[in-house]
Amino acid sequence: MTSLRATRDGYGEALLELGASDPRVAVVDADLFHSTRTDRFAQAYPDRFFEIGIAEQDMVSTAVGLALGGMIPFANSFAVFLTGRAFDQIRQQIAVPAANVKLAGSSAGITQGPDGATHQSVVDVALMRSLPNLRVVVPSDPLEARLATHAAAQLDGPVYLRLSRYQTPTWRSEALPFEIGKAEVRRPGDDLTLLCCGVILGRALEAAEALGREGISAEVLNVHTVKPLDAGAILGSCERTGRALTVEEHNIIGGLGSAVAELLAERASKRIPLKRLGVADTFGESGTADELLAKHGLTAQAIAAAARALCGAG
Repeated sequence: MTSLRATRDGYGEALLELGASDPRVAVVDADLFHSTRTDRFAQAYPDRFFEIGIAEQDMVSTAVGLALGGMIPFANSFAVFLTGRAFDQIRQQIAVPAANVKLAGSSAGITQGPDGATHQSVVDVALMRSLPNLRVVVPSDPLEARLATHAAAQLDGPVYLRLSRYQTPTWRSEALPFEIGKAEVRRPGDDLTLLCCGVILGRALEAAEALGREGISAEVLNVHTVKPLDAGAILGSCERTGRALTVEEHNIIGGLGSAVAELLAERASKRIPLKRLGVADTFGESGTADELLAKHGLTAQAIAAAARALCGAG
């Protein structure tokens, strides 16, 4: 049985590795270093770790200063606070000049759990995707988060990494290469395309397996990069299968579902029916991660039911 770990854990491991291999890597945090998993970096490289306190705007500005000085800073907080409280600083100081700052929004989505609506970020991808020059990456498991963090450090320019505290198995193979901007076929299929990002990937794969036993062949795409979207891979799959179902732990407005809808509406060579699964334009509430995923229809059973309906078999 694969051990359960969170994408934030893979991120923390990558920071430690980057700190050892590149003296330009620095970390800034907003009084959440245990939760964001930057604590190990702080212990190993205290001269490159900056605790700003509960001041997200100041943290982002500090990261920009480090970048202007030639460092590669990673700025960390809960996704809801990083993208919400510091949006103006991210827009003006990072996105406009395309500053080389990496933003890590931790404890993202409704799987943040008991802290409720105030702490659950369901619009962070929409906010970050709306900004020119900003790449948006949503890893699905701890290994993918580790690889995505390394890839982000190698890129010149801003990246938003959406990280989760929800513990999952590792679905990714060590042998599978990771590239920002490239969607991956995790399960081939012919009857519909299941497009997902983040920790919901496992449930999509489980749903596809169940559908396969019923004679419905679902292709599962891991769209870990929501921006820039891999238009070629998505169009190729959706035009071949003829149906698209997006699944995300985020508001269906502005996230992966919106990105795919925009792409299909503008560039698909034929009409492709699309269903978006996610948080249906509402805020979260207090509850366990699994309770909230069930309430919002993000279980394997609910995903399979939506796929059946899309294929006319529901």
